[in-house]
Amino acid sequence: MENHSITNNQRFHFIGIAGTGMSAIAQYLSGIGKTVTGSDRYFHPDEPNDTKEKLEAEGINCFLQDGSGINEATQLIVISTAVEETNVEIQKARSLDIPIITRSQLLTLISNDKRTIAVGGTSGKSTTSAMLFDILEVAGLQPSIISGAGLVRLQEQGKIGNAFVGRGDLLVIEADESDGSIVNYHPEIGLLLNLDKDHKEISELQTIFQTFKSHSQRFVVNASHELAAPFSQLTAQDFSSTNVDAGYKATNFLQEGLSIGFKINNVDFKLQAIGKHNMQNALAAVAVANQLGVTLEVCSKAIAQYKGIYRRNQVLGKKGNIWVIDDYAHNPAKVAAAIAGVQPLATKVIAWFQPHGYGPTRFLRKDFVDEITKALRPQDEIWMSEIFYAGGTAVKDISANDLINDIKALGKNAFFVEDRNNLVNTLQSHLTNDCVLLLMGARDPSLDAFAKQVYSEL
Repeated sequence: MENHSITNNQRFHFIGIAGTGMSAIAQYLSGIGKTVTGSDRYFHPDEPNDTKEKLEAEGINCFLQDGSGINEATQLIVISTAVEETNVEIQKARSLDIPIITRSQLLTLISNDKRTIAVGGTSGKSTTSAMLFDILEVAGLQPSIISGAGLVRLQEQGKIGNAFVGRGDLLVIEADESDGSIVNYHPEIGLLLNLDKDHKEISELQTIFQTFKSHSQRFVVNASHELAAPFSQLTAQDFSSTNVDAGYKATNFLQEGLSIGFKINNVDFKLQAIGKHNMQNALAAVAVANQLGVTLEVCSKAIAQYKGIYRRNQVLGKKGNIWVIDDYAHNPAKVAAAIAGVQPLATKVIAWFQPHGYGPTRFLRKDFVDEITKALRPQDEIWMSEIFYAGGTAVKDISANDLINDIKALGKNAFFVEDRNNLVNTLQSHLTNDCVLLLMGARDPSLDAFAKQVYSEL
């Protein structure tokens, strides 16, 4: 990988560029003056594609995934783990003897050239990265970011919003544990938000995060999270809403409507977001920023201006007395936190969830059932549609209905509607005049449009 340095290469081609992790790095490289092209199986002839249009607006030429974007001048091919060796473009790259590296290898090379803050944990990485980026910007440090989700503030400028190149030397990245790539980074500051069973077993995650810690010059930990706490030294760098020995403490949590208020080390904070998990995310961002010399008062000013990220507690609107909220929650802890976060808004929550992947759903079945059952109040309801299938050779030996039946057996209100297009008609009679309809799911690129469709049909 040493030969594939950023400085030694000018022309990059991304196979699968529409993926959020891929598009972010592609935009970053374009922003530092590299020539970037890309292809994606979601690009079709004469068919509009929002991601493609936004990439091209950033100077990135996009192609069908047929090899036409690769030629002898291409110096480096970038792939995600989802791209298989049989892909026609990989075959062409091999025939032209063009080196191929993964997205995470490329992100490692980029991060090695900057003062990098790597945000790790199984939940909250995108939100915390965005908050930290905002704080560093308001502090005048001109940071860069490579994120897993679009920042609403950047999207309002017509961008995808998951990458930005600043003039300063600080770079905020999400460090992904799901593919193990987090162990490759050597950040100036490593941040561990939490540790929950998601893509891997707890024991495997503990090993991965231990390596992440050993590679970080400084390490900041959420000392109030039971499984993250053992990584803590309980120093001034640690943060917590419960542990009195941590250097950064959040107290006086109050949720009013769609905003929350709290204190960090006796400084007042207000945030346009909901749920205690977002107080924890803000606390993490503040702990890191303060370690970099940003005052708590500047942090508070930045957090008050934070506009959120794409599909994280994104309020679509209110019809009559029914709130409709779209959320990216997709693992057990995130789904439970999303449900708990909207409960103060109304006397009843109807939560809909589309699991993704047969393997992950099978792996997390008991955890989904336990977490959702704990989160639901007696009057709340959970609805699911069938598991999202992205292709490949998955064994389809589990259904979302299996999870629904498990939850039902534990005495909660649980319903299965196989085809999500029938959701609004089927649940119409369950809606009350003081209600939240919470839509959750990930990995499926059509979920954004589906949420808007549900809102229009109500």
